[in-house]
Amino acid sequence: QVTSFQGVTVRSLCTSSPHDHPEHGRLVYKGNLAKAVLGVRFFSYSTSVFNLFMMPYIMMNTGIGFESLFIQAAFYGLIGFFTFVTPVTLHILTKGYVIRLYYKDEMDTYTAITYNAVLAEKATVFHQKDVEIPDIAKMFTTFYAKTKSMLVNPLLFPNPRDYNHLMGYDKSFFFDLEEEKEADERK
Repeated sequence: QVTSFQGVTVRSLCTSSPHDHPEHGRLVYKGNLAKAVLGVRFFSYSTSVFNLFMMPYIMMNTGIGFESLFIQAAFYGLIGFFTFVTPVTLHILTKGYVIRLYYKDEMDTYTAITYNAVLAEKATVFHQKDVEIPDIAKMFTTFYAKTKSMLVNPLLFPNPRDYNHLMGYDKSFFFDLEEEKEADERK
């Protein structure tokens, strides 16, 4: 491919799109909160580690060990909450946030990249038939892929057809009236 940029000829020897991944396929979605999710979780983990290392120093130098039992319980509860509960809660809320979503046309499979508990990228491969849309809209779930909740923003798909195919909206609906009658009769 030969292009011209301000009068200078530029040659490109790339055979695939910059959004293609050799293993996962074509990039169809990129989450805009990926850096924010990583930053918040990293900050939470780092403050927890800081709290764990500073706790003995604080207890030795402040004399909190000699105060009343109620003050000790309140202090340890507050420190414990921020040290353990906050990172776990953040992990539970953000573990399904999809950073990138790839689609492999020839196999009709998706690869969702999310962050795991140690902030490393984790790939989940699934087929479109594995996608299940929750009956009731949930706050941190757009769809389930192999029973794992995933969160995507439909507006961030550059091509709306990719979102429609992911969710199964491009398939025709089939209603079987016999099954409906049998279900009504069983009730």
